[in-house]
Amino acid sequence: HSSVKADEAAGTAPFHLDLWFYFTLQNWILDFGRPIAMLVFPLEWFPLNKPSVGDYFHMAYNIITPFLLLKLIERSPRTLPRSMIYVSIITFVMGASIHLVGDSVNHRLLFSGYQHHLSVRENPIIKNLKPETLIDSFELLYYYDEYLGHSMWYVPFFLILFMYFSGCFTPTKARSSAPGVALLLVVPSGLYYWYLVTEGQIFILFIFTFFAMLALVLHQKRKRLFPDSNGLFLLYSFALTLLLVALWVAWLWNDPVLRKKYPGVIYVPEPWAFYTLHVSSRH
Repeated sequence: HSSVKADEAAGTAPFHLDLWFYFTLQNWILDFGRPIAMLVFPLEWFPLNKPSVGDYFHMAYNIITPFLLLKLIERSPRTLPRSMIYVSIITFVMGASIHLVGDSVNHRLLFSGYQHHLSVRENPIIKNLKPETLIDSFELLYYYDEYLGHSMWYVPFFLILFMYFSGCFTPTKARSSAPGVALLLVVPSGLYYWYLVTEGQIFILFIFTFFAMLALVLHQKRKRLFPDSNGLFLLYSFALTLLLVALWVAWLWNDPVLRKKYPGVIYVPEPWAFYTLHVSSRH
């Protein structure tokens, strides 16, 4: 840490290929691959009254992701508010841990016939439970999983990314370009964020963060500061995510069942709701 590279001393960090690659890889394996592994591995290996393989994936994610975020912050050429970073990381870990428990039970219910495209009270295995107060308990579990857990997980996650992005500017326009390897990583990164936004139901948080990043770019441009390779990587990834979300919504726009589950102005169906409705129901 004592040695400082010339380009970092000039206020510009090189493209963090190692961190972005590990970040993207672990997101795909430990987050996106978590529910898939839960369905693929034999149930005899992970009984329903024990943690599933997906739960162990989630535990690893809860440790590796904050570590990578902290390493990313360390490499920022700009000094970021430490207290805000620490509080965000702590909240992130707590929210992801709350989600781990709720999501574990909800996905295990799939083996009992639970259907993600229906609300808790409309599910065949839930609506006839006696006493009816048990249904309230399952709704509380769903609240911890989909609302409280997601909020405490994703709000600090995007806040940390935005704070890091605020330091990704260079006074040299020639350095405001993304290397070829960064452009290659944009595709899996943007595709993962599409899954995160749709499955996590955080479109408002995502679009607010993206527009805040664009506003910051315009503000810094007046000072003759331009996004560096790391900043461009985040911008391109989020732009691709927005495009994919728009295509996803347009494709399922007239689906009557999903429309019923996701009423209101903002209609962004979850991939797992689509899976239980149109894929698993056919088998």
